[in-house]
Amino acid sequence: MQSRQDLSAPSLPHAWADLQAEAQTTDWLEPEANRLAFADPEFLLRRETRGIRFQLEMLKPDLAQIEAGIEHTVVVFGSARFVDRPTAQAQLQTATASGQVSAIAKAQAQLRNAEHYENARIFAQRVAQSCACLPADEKLFICTGGGPGIMEAANRGAQEAGAPSVALNIALPHEQRPNPYVTPELSFKFHYFALRKMHFMMRAKALVAFPGGFGTLDELFEVMTLVQTHKARPVPILLFGTEFWKRLINLDVLVQEGTISSEDLKLFHYADTPEAAWQIICDFYQLKVPKHQAG
Repeated sequence: MQSRQDLSAPSLPHAWADLQAEAQTTDWLEPEANRLAFADPEFLLRRETRGIRFQLEMLKPDLAQIEAGIEHTVVVFGSARFVDRPTAQAQLQTATASGQVSAIAKAQAQLRNAEHYENARIFAQRVAQSCACLPADEKLFICTGGGPGIMEAANRGAQEAGAPSVALNIALPHEQRPNPYVTPELSFKFHYFALRKMHFMMRAKALVAFPGGFGTLDELFEVMTLVQTHKARPVPILLFGTEFWKRLINLDVLVQEGTISSEDLKLFHYADTPEAAWQIICDFYQLKVPKHQAG
């Protein structure tokens, strides 16, 4: 039987709950009237001070990235559930040994999707290697949501190429820790999805959407809407994995039904290899990258 929902419960969870869940000790979280207002967490986490927290979540990552010289990013979206090829192969061996049909089918899908993980990793390597030779004002840095899956793959590729990368993580009911390949001083956590999304767009010079779920679709269509409505400047928007995206979404239907114009289909590009994806970005900005690096 479905439990009854409390109509009086707030629609948005309080930031206080997130902080309490993370704290090792709650002594410093206890209310105390004789604290300076800006040093009083209980006060800062009240509902009435939400606007101040908006400002703080805007400022902290922005200032840190300015100090690190991060001005331009390539944002990589995609499923948090994909794993690398060795892990997927091991999972399939285990599933095969179990003889369970459903487990085998799931493991086979993971192995198939491991190709996306490896492509995201190679793509990030390509970006980092190519940008190493660019002037500081043209360098592009990998930015992800900081979690597992495709996000981990992109941060991993940047790290393997010797470049820093940014992570914009989110506090979730099920704990999502930053993946181990994120540059620690560029790993940020958000309470508010809206502020996190704004940070993705503030420095994004390109967005690459690998196959993913609701979160990936949400981020992809928000970016498309911002560009379509001229709330954001045009940037390369890449759908990586043509077969997946065309099987998932038939955007031609929107044109046929008159809900978007045929020109809107030019807002994005399909790509199937890391080299092709990076080349689209290089061509858009006319980046002078050596051919062997641009792909």
